[in-house]
Amino acid sequence: MKRYILNSFVAAIILFAAACKPEIETPAGSTAGQANFSKYIAVGNSLTSGFADGGLYLEGQKAAYPNLMAAKMATVGGGAFTSPFFSEEHLNGSGYISLTALVNGTPTLTPVIDKLGIRDAAKHLDKYSGEIQNLGIPGMRVDLAFDPTFTFSAANPYFERLLTDAQVGKTNYFQFIQGRNHTFFSLWLGNNDVLGYALNGAVTVPTDPTTALTDKVTFSSLYANFLNVLTAGGQKGIVGTIPDVTAVPYFNTVTVAALLNAAKAINPAAAAVYIQTGTGTIRPATAEDLIRLPFQSEGLFGKPNTAGIPYGLHPLNPIENKWVLDKDEVIKVKDYVNSYNSSIKSLATSKGLAVADTYTYFNQVKTGINIQSVGINAAFITGGAFSLDGIHLTPRGNAVIANVFIDAINAKYGSTIPTVDITQYRGVKFPDK
Repeated sequence: MKRYILNSFVAAIILFAAACKPEIETPAGSTAGQANFSKYIAVGNSLTSGFADGGLYLEGQKAAYPNLMAAKMATVGGGAFTSPFFSEEHLNGSGYISLTALVNGTPTLTPVIDKLGIRDAAKHLDKYSGEIQNLGIPGMRVDLAFDPTFTFSAANPYFERLLTDAQVGKTNYFQFIQGRNHTFFSLWLGNNDVLGYALNGAVTVPTDPTTALTDKVTFSSLYANFLNVLTAGGQKGIVGTIPDVTAVPYFNTVTVAALLNAAKAINPAAAAVYIQTGTGTIRPATAEDLIRLPFQSEGLFGKPNTAGIPYGLHPLNPIENKWVLDKDEVIKVKDYVNSYNSSIKSLATSKGLAVADTYTYFNQVKTGINIQSVGINAAFITGGAFSLDGIHLTPRGNAVIANVFIDAINAKYGSTIPTVDITQYRGVKFPDK
């Protein structure tokens, strides 16, 4: 089996599955408050679907935060929650990456390629039919949810697997989430409207709409459309703010300081790491410039070109802009995230909805927090919150996010949904010794 050191990811964001039918008695004194959890639906992207380790697979799906929330909602009158799980026979779903070795801090990441849920040579995923309440689609964006050409429903394998053949190419996500007869909802969308741009080093590709930033006014207008539909019958719900995408391990593992120290270990005369910025300027990198995680696995750094100039260590052979979010691009990304979050909070307030402030939570994780006597931070592999792709959550990360949502629901609606015991969920799975 071919192995990859820090195998690149990037990608989109995905969905998840199957039926959870918890038979849990409501504890004395527990209440749904002003909310009705009898039919809960979860609208979102890969974070909602349980995508992890660069893929969508059964274990990740089962640990997705809506599943964990629904199980706790069952104690206050919540009903069954259905998810489009992959079968046990094809439990590895789309495939993912696993940690097979960690030697002196250097990980070996190996693709898992057995028991895949792929139904044909075109790499279409196993179809899932029947009603579902976890409506998370990896890669979904607010703007693409309204795709008038319906291209996304055919191009996105996670969306295509949930559609009938008659719906493929004729249904967009906004249409897909409607008619669910829900009594309560969660909406955590918008991350990809900025993440795709950041993951591509702020390089937009005209033929790839996932690499562009969604216009701020357009975002607010389309997000309002979501809330109008989801609350059309007077339903209550909760929305999640968008995390600061620069707070995840994907942008904080390969640091300028680490690269320079590695270069100096070989050549003490190395003075700086040079980058090409989004404006074409070539300059020494600083700690304010963020290098993408996949750069470490490419083997480019320090490699001489035909003129013998080492890559990234001389202004005549700088690290290309696509590998870096330079400090000005970081400022731009943060500005869009703040704008989106302002719209999300304002629109939620106008509808009387609960707000899960995941933006604040992820920034706390970046500096490190302690929950239930468990330390959680944003360190790659060892931090506990983020999976091996450096973006999506581990089961433990999902458990904590479930609690961020539950706490906000309880505070808003006077509910007493119990929180999740995060100690029962793992971080990154380490190789057997």
